[in-house]
Amino acid sequence: MPTIARVWISAFALTLASAALARAQAAPKVPDSVVLEAGIEYANPDGQHLLLNMARPKSGDGPFPAVVCIHGGGFRAGKRESYDGLVVRLAERGYVAVTVTYRLAPKYPFPAAVHDTKAAVRWVRANAAKYKVDPARIGATGGSAGGHLAQFLGVTAGVREFEGEGGNAGESSAVACVVNVYGPSDFTKSYGKSVDAAEVLPLFLGGNLETQRFRHLLASPLYWVTPRAAPTLCIHGTEDKYVAHEQAVWLVDKINASGASAELLTLQGAGHGFKGKDAETAEAALMAFFDKNLMKR
Repeated sequence: MPTIARVWISAFALTLASAALARAQAAPKVPDSVVLEAGIEYANPDGQHLLLNMARPKSGDGPFPAVVCIHGGGFRAGKRESYDGLVVRLAERGYVAVTVTYRLAPKYPFPAAVHDTKAAVRWVRANAAKYKVDPARIGATGGSAGGHLAQFLGVTAGVREFEGEGGNAGESSAVACVVNVYGPSDFTKSYGKSVDAAEVLPLFLGGNLETQRFRHLLASPLYWVTPRAAPTLCIHGTEDKYVAHEQAVWLVDKINASGASAELLTLQGAGHGFKGKDAETAEAALMAFFDKNLMKR
């Protein structure tokens, strides 16, 4: 393909992606029963002033379960505001929900994003009394890169090397459960199975599989699964061109084989970024899973 044509297609794709992101970030309607606070600082690594948006029930004594939502974007893009609508809907159901900003590649490669999301969980625990959160009932979710980061929280509780220096060191970064929406589990098998792995992963991991194989292994949730893995729901489409459906199969199988608990919701024909009925089915499953694992029965 001529260079000019490639540049035009890339620019056109970026325009479409930007338009989709703008639609996703449109301010959600906040019902009277919910309080939405934006721009709360939870950590400040390297002077980056990392922020979160929080939605919580306006009334009730709690303590409420909490959910940390982690945006996608190939570890190099994305905005926390893309989950504002979800955190509001979670708050309507009785959750305290936050959507977080984290440091992005290539300026901040792995494990900076892991450090940040763990710091976010610790911040929620440290502020549990203030926001009426039950610190024993904190879940995590995310899509794509955010699904990977949520899953990493679920399989690396107590692994000191991933905690970082994001504050509240006395608090745990463990989560009670995870909903992983089309997040990758094994970076060593992403090349050739993803339309952008060869571009994205070297930025996140400091090199390709040939030059940084160990970092690909280190950053893959699949290789951190133990019997202590948090209960997990993976939601994945069979026609995902960015993260192959098999990545979810491997993860769910390994978690279950370890003696921990995992489920897979496969959406036939769905790609990367659910729409219409697929999006509705995925969110209904997410809500049901969090209700099952986080709501007191």
